[in-house]
Amino acid sequence: MPAASHRFAGPADLHLHSNHSDGTESPAEVMRQVYAHGVRTAALTDHDRTTGWTEAGDAAVALGMTFLPGMELSAKHEWRSVHVLGYLFDPDDAALRAETNRIRDDRIGRAERIVRNIGRDYDLQWDDVVAQTTLDATVGRPHIADALVARGIVRDRTEAFDGILHPREGYYEPHYAPDPLTAVRLITAAGGVAVIAHPVTTGRDRMMPVAYIERLIDAGLGGFEVDHRENTAQGKRMLRELAARHDLIVTGSSDYHGSGKPNRPGENTTAEDMVQRLIERASGSTPRYP
Repeated sequence: MPAASHRFAGPADLHLHSNHSDGTESPAEVMRQVYAHGVRTAALTDHDRTTGWTEAGDAAVALGMTFLPGMELSAKHEWRSVHVLGYLFDPDDAALRAETNRIRDDRIGRAERIVRNIGRDYDLQWDDVVAQTTLDATVGRPHIADALVARGIVRDRTEAFDGILHPREGYYEPHYAPDPLTAVRLITAAGGVAVIAHPVTTGRDRMMPVAYIERLIDAGLGGFEVDHRENTAQGKRMLRELAARHDLIVTGSSDYHGSGKPNRPGENTTAEDMVQRLIERASGSTPRYP
């Protein structure tokens, strides 16, 4: 828990991606962008990795912002892709690190299989995808989408995901991810706070059954990302009712990816009292203050 003299500033955007996963900007540039949009407390939540924390934290503090270290852990429930945001956990926790290594290793093989499938019908090779990644970023479908754009096969990521990369087109390949119960337990055991990202979207990845969500709550789930552009209005109401019933944290965020998505920093934010609850509940790591 931070010293009592420390106070973070709002507005707070707690779901941001850099080019260490599938964003298009460096961690420092992400912080500069969110600051320019009025955000004063920010969390970097790259997929299945923490390598951007130092750079993002340094940039945030230099701008006078508060930085919350985070991550978006990949999970899967039945056919649904479920993303579990983890905040303020110990990045050196052995069990959590082993799981993220396994996820990232499998993503690389899966991405290669998808590219081979697409290459049967389109002029796309693995080197085209590698050219769209930076550092040791977790290679995924967004990088394949960027390669399709660079090759002139599609106009942008949206067209790629609505077309060639959509499961109905036949190029899709599954990838390893733990079940959400395991994800929540890992984050919690590492001293972090687990929050389900955009839990009530439409289509294939629609909401998990309430009975299963209650199992997650019993396992230590900290809250829900309610204010997110992909959540449905009806779903948001249901989540708020569940959160009130179980005294859970409710967050809001942009899910900013740079130019990779239309989402803008600060388009949804988290209330100060909810940020404070996150900080007070966590024990794995601490925020960085200006």
